[in-house]
Amino acid sequence: MITHEPNPQYQANPERYQQMQYDRCGRSGLKLPKLSLGLWQNFGAVDAQSNARALLRKAFDLGVTHFDLANNYGPNYGSAESTFGQLYQQDFTRHRDELIISSKAGYDMWPGPYGMGGSRKYLVSSCDQSLARTGLDYFDIFYHHCMDAETPIEETMQALDYIVRSGRALYVGLSNYQPKETLEAVRILRDLGTPLLIHQPRYNLFDRWIEDGLTQVLLDEGVGAVVFSPLAQGLLSNKYLNGVPDDSRAARPELISLHDKDLTPEKLTKVKALNEVAEARSQSLAQMAIAWNLHNAAVTSCLIGASRTEQIEDSVAALAKLDFSAAELAAIETILA
Repeated sequence: MITHEPNPQYQANPERYQQMQYDRCGRSGLKLPKLSLGLWQNFGAVDAQSNARALLRKAFDLGVTHFDLANNYGPNYGSAESTFGQLYQQDFTRHRDELIISSKAGYDMWPGPYGMGGSRKYLVSSCDQSLARTGLDYFDIFYHHCMDAETPIEETMQALDYIVRSGRALYVGLSNYQPKETLEAVRILRDLGTPLLIHQPRYNLFDRWIEDGLTQVLLDEGVGAVVFSPLAQGLLSNKYLNGVPDDSRAARPELISLHDKDLTPEKLTKVKALNEVAEARSQSLAQMAIAWNLHNAAVTSCLIGASRTEQIEDSVAALAKLDFSAAELAAIETILA
């Protein structure tokens, strides 16, 4: 006799909005949680769907309302969107208006000349495919994932404008654009009447390229930023303080992993020194790395990844201490110099 419900209905935590902080995205009316969940890894066809479901539930229960996808997330390409679509139907359809769901297109996705880039053909087709995989009627944010030097930027921005005007998305974003191209995109989209909402760049203690012009563009133009890889693929955590564990990204070849250049003795020495600063702040290294990212005035939200629910809980706990003393910031700069 069956004595348990095989598919119990998910009941979201009624106190979820008391545990998260939300910031306005640039000069828009949209607020994003300070932490967003990226489905870049651990949601592919090679991953356990039961774990993916637990991650989504835990994130939402802690007030994380923004789930971020892309057409090529997996592996295989498209499988993260398919996994999300199945879990969305199981658990989140009645919470649709509480969620910000984003996806992207830009990198290679299917064979032939129309399967990558920034053309109107590719972006509109890819958006339609992503909507079909997720089962959504629209995305809250649709991004161009990377600059395409072979397509006029005007065409790419016109395609994003069309995606909004056709009801496929509410807002548009850019990812991995340099400052000059970002500024040009901002002006084109403004003239079209579909303002740029957000930029998604890589940013962490070891990769600070956005400070060389991009953050100022975003602040000046009123564009938000959700930054990815805040823990440098896990390097800015306690995982690698004593070597490379078997279950880490560095040990899994099917993931976009750390490489030898990321695990040099010099860099690991810096990681250990940063960990000492974090311990003095009564934080884990991962928590301090997240807090440091959010300390940048241009950053609206920090896009975290997770393979275990405990990692999401640890990241949310970082919000309890986001302030830094001048001495702490100076110590971090000395370590990184």
